[in-house]
Amino acid sequence: MKALVYEGARSVSVKNVPDARIERPTDVLVSVTTTNICGSDLHMYEGRAGMESGRILGHENMGEVVAIGEGVDKVRVGDMVCLPFNISCGFCRNCEAGKTAYCLTTNSDPLTAGAAYGFAGMGSHSGGQAELLNVPYGDHNCLVLPEEAQERQSDYVMLSDIFPTGWHATELAGLQPGESIVIYGAGPVGLMAALSAQLKSAAQVMVVDRHPDRLALAEEIGAIPIDDTLGSPIDQVNQLTNGAGADRGCECVGYQAHDPQGDEHPNLTLNNLVHSVRFTGGIGVVGIFLPQDPHSPDRLYREGEGEVAFDFGLHWFKGQTMGTGQCNVKAYNRLLCGLIEQGRAAPSWIVSHELPLEQAPQGYRHFDDREPGWTKVLLHPEESG
Repeated sequence: MKALVYEGARSVSVKNVPDARIERPTDVLVSVTTTNICGSDLHMYEGRAGMESGRILGHENMGEVVAIGEGVDKVRVGDMVCLPFNISCGFCRNCEAGKTAYCLTTNSDPLTAGAAYGFAGMGSHSGGQAELLNVPYGDHNCLVLPEEAQERQSDYVMLSDIFPTGWHATELAGLQPGESIVIYGAGPVGLMAALSAQLKSAAQVMVVDRHPDRLALAEEIGAIPIDDTLGSPIDQVNQLTNGAGADRGCECVGYQAHDPQGDEHPNLTLNNLVHSVRFTGGIGVVGIFLPQDPHSPDRLYREGEGEVAFDFGLHWFKGQTMGTGQCNVKAYNRLLCGLIEQGRAAPSWIVSHELPLEQAPQGYRHFDDREPGWTKVLLHPEESG
């Protein structure tokens, strides 16, 4: 099969590799029809996440079931399915508690919880930027989609990661109807957090970024765009909230946050949120932070196992709460699927480019360079020659 293989920092190529196949009775084999380039893929693409050379990338996947193991009970050949980026077993302690992002059995490292397709540090599972994908525990991990999904793949594929992750950010922040919320980062996850906040009837949704195309997408769904090149985003948020700060805040950037001058600060958005959110408000952090980053320009983060200079004193003084961590996709994907099916949500509004798999290296390069208009890239392996 053809697959996108990671070769080193900013080097990926489409190669012929051995076909994915059924390996265990509970496996499902999927012919991948749509797979996305995610912002978190860029951490690996840039050589900032310890990805091993030779791995197949891709954790935002959907496709058609082409084979099932003899132990699979409910998923059928021909089903269109979307796959949570978290690979989970469904029966360990964390999975039983709904914490499928922290499954205790699907990562071969006994000291680590959680596994994912084609992701550094999250097991040895191959990614889905390929023609075929093996899905462990298929009955548990496959979300069988409605019939219309074949024609609306650009909406339904978002259930694999970014739509649930955006929703998760607002859940971690504790957003309630009628509250205000500020979201740092108008990348795909930040835009999904803005969409989620609107669906939850937030009274005021503010989105901080500096890329005009991304801020325009936020404005399309009724969010207030805040350009941090025009002045302190903290001051702009306070101005919009009569000096009180937002009720809730979401961090959707992660450890490679940059200031408007282009300098990287892993603590930038975290501390901006502490200042931007009101006393007793809540903060949800879904942007990626890693315990190791030997290439960080920040000495504390580089040498201190992911330590950041955090304004904890002010955070404590303001009585704020903070929720963190990867999204437990299965906690939300079925409900969000209903919103798409009933026409309440169309997350594909952020999609800028749809490419055949052969053009994935160019797609990565343009997306990584944050070129204007490259907001979300979908790949279609079935269109490969």
